[in-house]
Amino acid sequence: MSTCLFIRHAPTFWNETGRIQGQSDVPLSPAGREQAAAWRLPARYAGAACLCSPLNRAMETARLIGFPTPATDPRLREMCWGSFEGFTLDELRASMGRRFQALEARGLDFRPPGGESPREVTVRLQAVLQELAARDISQVVVAHKGILRALVVLATGWPMLGKPPLAPTRDEALELELDETGRPERLRLVGLRRADRSCAF
Repeated sequence: MSTCLFIRHAPTFWNETGRIQGQSDVPLSPAGREQAAAWRLPARYAGAACLCSPLNRAMETARLIGFPTPATDPRLREMCWGSFEGFTLDELRASMGRRFQALEARGLDFRPPGGESPREVTVRLQAVLQELAARDISQVVVAHKGILRALVVLATGWPMLGKPPLAPTRDEALELELDETGRPERLRLVGLRRADRSCAF
């Protein structure tokens, strides 16, 4: 059974101002670089392989936590938010009103104009997990909030309506085990700067 640690990239200026990034290739902010440089992986991941989203903010995070040349996989990119990228949720809710409320109410099938749905993200992530499970080694994956949310969906059946059953903070990662089919099991939060907190499914 393969064990994986999924880490969300450190903050960018768009994160700090609440702007939707999606697949826009925004670099880490100075504060984000400082935060990532302070993260420490659990000792059990010493010598682990690293797989990373090809977007700059994920690649830079991987380098700062000790992986100078991580392997990349385009399926680990953030969800594409299409024409919504660059806006804040407050701006979209104010300008679109009930139309945006109706989109949000679709949960896994929410789809921005010109973008993709969270359900489609889970499909591409599932293919990655199947390949990771076949390797049967400890692995660190550096990706995005949408990818970590897709993990929770796959592990728990959460429909992406209401609060998620597990939501990492900026200084936490999601650790999980993959069964032979690539299904994520026993998710738990792992602190990157403090004591572990755990919650299994």
